[in-house]
Amino acid sequence: MPAQNLADYETDAEHYRTPLKVNAFELDDETKIAMISEHFTSILNILGLDLSDDSLKGTPNRIAKMYVKEIFSGLNPANKPVATLFENRYRYSEMLVEKNIAVFSNCEHHFVPITGKAHVAYISKGKVIGLSKLNRIVQYYSRRPQVQERLTIQIAREIKRVLNTDDVAVLIDANHHCVSSRGIQDAGSSTITSSFSGKFRDAETKNEFLSNIGK
Repeated sequence: MPAQNLADYETDAEHYRTPLKVNAFELDDETKIAMISEHFTSILNILGLDLSDDSLKGTPNRIAKMYVKEIFSGLNPANKPVATLFENRYRYSEMLVEKNIAVFSNCEHHFVPITGKAHVAYISKGKVIGLSKLNRIVQYYSRRPQVQERLTIQIAREIKRVLNTDDVAVLIDANHHCVSSRGIQDAGSSTITSSFSGKFRDAETKNEFLSNIGK
């Protein structure tokens, strides 16, 4: 992908953006994979692993490809989903809810997984979106180093931007492996974050949404 200005990446205010260097897009994917593979080779050697072993010799390159092409692919604006919109010809004026969208992200503090479910809803102001695009928006913003609060806001703002409506709700219920697999090692807790705007700030509409998603 050709280099682009960081300002073109996301139009959100600075405190909503994923922290990125100004030259974040100067390297192409293959160059990033080669460099990450080289650095992971050093890390695994420092850990004392024998990279000549059949099971380990391809690990640095596998990790590099996974980082760039999969779990951190949401850092690349070329992967941002293009929304498919349709006219709301049936004049559906109630909320549309899509719940239990899988969230797989990584904590930017320890680079370990955040896993859970996202529930999103909107009220149309003339357009409706192809349902799978809601999943893709969640997936795109999840596939980068994240904190759950920022992820929730980024998803909500993108849905509002695409549909040109302020009537949007997003709730994420997720498990943080930095809590369950290290530190306090509490495997039973989860974290809930939400964003309610427009009509979803009204108690009746908000409660309807929460009831629909079983909260």
